[in-house]
Amino acid sequence: MTVHFIGAGPGAPDLLTLRGRDLIASSPVCLYAGSLVPAAVLDHCPPGARIVNTAPMDLDAIIATILEAHGQGQDVARLHSGDLSIWSAMGEQLRRLRALGIPVSVTPGVPAFAAAAAALETELTVPRLAQSLILTRTPGRASSMPEGENLAAFAATGSTLAIHLSIHNLARVVADLLPHYGPDCPVAVVWRASWHDERIVRARLDDVEQAVAGTMERTALILVGRALEVAEDTVAESSLYAPDYDRRFRPQSAASPFVGEHE
Repeated sequence: MTVHFIGAGPGAPDLLTLRGRDLIASSPVCLYAGSLVPAAVLDHCPPGARIVNTAPMDLDAIIATILEAHGQGQDVARLHSGDLSIWSAMGEQLRRLRALGIPVSVTPGVPAFAAAAAALETELTVPRLAQSLILTRTPGRASSMPEGENLAAFAATGSTLAIHLSIHNLARVVADLLPHYGPDCPVAVVWRASWHDERIVRARLDDVEQAVAGTMERTALILVGRALEVAEDTVAESSLYAPDYDRRFRPQSAASPFVGEHE
C-alpha cells in the first residue's frame, strides 16, 4: 500500500501529468482538496473508488482516513492543486505517514505560476533584464513570514515576482513594491489560471488596485516585473541561438573545444 501525493495542476484537468493520471486510475481511494482541485480530475478514478473531499477535514481526520485505507491494503491518491513543492501542506502529512511506516510517493504537477505565464503568453525571464523568478507570498492567517522574507527585500533584486495567496493584500503589495519597481512597472493579475473562467488584468503598479477593484479573490496570482512587458525593438536576445555562439551541438570553428564530440 502506498500513498501517492499528486500535483493536480493549476485547474485545467488536461494539465494533469500522465503519471498522475495513471496513479489516480490505479488507486481505490482518492483524497482531494475539493476547494481547489477540479471535479473533472476525479473522472480518472476507477469505478467504485472511495472519493473523499478533504476541504472540511483537519490533519488528524485526513491521516485517520489514510490509516483506514492502509489497514485494507488500498493505495491512496492524495491530490493537491498545482505543484506539491510549495504551499501544499504535504510536508506535515509526509512526516506523520513516515512516522507510521506508511510508504509514500510524490508526483509533481504544473504550478500556478507556469499556468499564469502561459495564459499571458510570456517568458518570465528576459536576457539582461530579469534572470530570476521569486515565488513568494504575504503573511496570512495560516502562515506568517520568516524574518527577512519580505517583498521589499525581494524587490531590491529587480527579479520577476510571482506573489501567491496575496490578492487580499494587494494594497500592501503595491505599497511595498512601488519604491523599488516604480509606478510604471508592469503587473499582471491572473485569476484561476487555466480554468474555463480564467481572467487576466494587466496594469501598472500605480493603477493595479483600481484595475482589479475587488473583482478577484483567493486563486489570483500577482506577477510583477519588467519582463512582463518588453519592447520588441529593445529586448536583448539570448546567446543560445546566436549564429556565432560556440556550443556543444554547433561548433563555430575547427579550434572549438566541442569539435568531434558528437561524431
